[in-house]
Amino acid sequence: MTGMSRTGWPTAGKPQTVNSTNVVRKCSGTNGTTDRAINLYPLTNYTFGTKEPQAERDHSVQARFQRMREEYEKIGMRRSVEGVLLVHEHSLPHVLLLQIGTTFFKLPGGELNPGEDEIEGLKRLLTETLGRQDGAKDLWTIEDAIGNWWRPNFDPPRYPYIPAHVTKPKEQTKLFLVQLPERALFAVPKNYKLVAAPLFELYDNAAGYGPLIASLPQTLSRLVIGVMRFLGVESDSNNERYWEGGIRVSTK
Repeated sequence: MTGMSRTGWPTAGKPQTVNSTNVVRKCSGTNGTTDRAINLYPLTNYTFGTKEPQAERDHSVQARFQRMREEYEKIGMRRSVEGVLLVHEHSLPHVLLLQIGTTFFKLPGGELNPGEDEIEGLKRLLTETLGRQDGAKDLWTIEDAIGNWWRPNFDPPRYPYIPAHVTKPKEQTKLFLVQLPERALFAVPKNYKLVAAPLFELYDNAAGYGPLIASLPQTLSRLVIGVMRFLGVESDSNNERYWEGGIRVSTK
């Protein structure tokens, strides 16, 4: 995780270099299919400020599931959305996670309001959690839905499928890929920490991050990831910034 010992970091090979203009939303594969592409900018491109603590709706796990039970009787299954925000450090993909306390991590997101659109709801939740407070517009570019997790009962376990014996799941959590801009300012509530965890630390580490977050390396493995490196500013073209992208992860 960023900020911790670098012991165990793999040696990065030299990635294939391509022009950043060619790192597009979809890249044609050699077999006629398409691979999803996303650009990752350096962690150092982003500024992290703080804002007032964000109060938790429930003061305990027991209270959370009691509220879920009560709401289920009124409005049915809870719908939640979470955003997967990616950056890179040392040319390695990292996932931005919210840390609460010393051992609990989660993706930014939360519960949708009844009837709320998934995309608009995720934008609202990202703004509430990480958005600036100066009135500047937050540019959340929501891309593909990349996963669904289901809670069959009023208790912690969630699964990436609906168990065969379950006909009325209690919560659906949908994961969305979020394309971050080249630069951004995140305002983090004081009761959270925003950390960048490398994929190799998440892989097969459900004990540390829970099964959903630990599964992200597999979920993201279908992507073509463009690791963007800054080349400089061209003064003769309206200070246009130039980036070079190295294809780091591919299904090929």
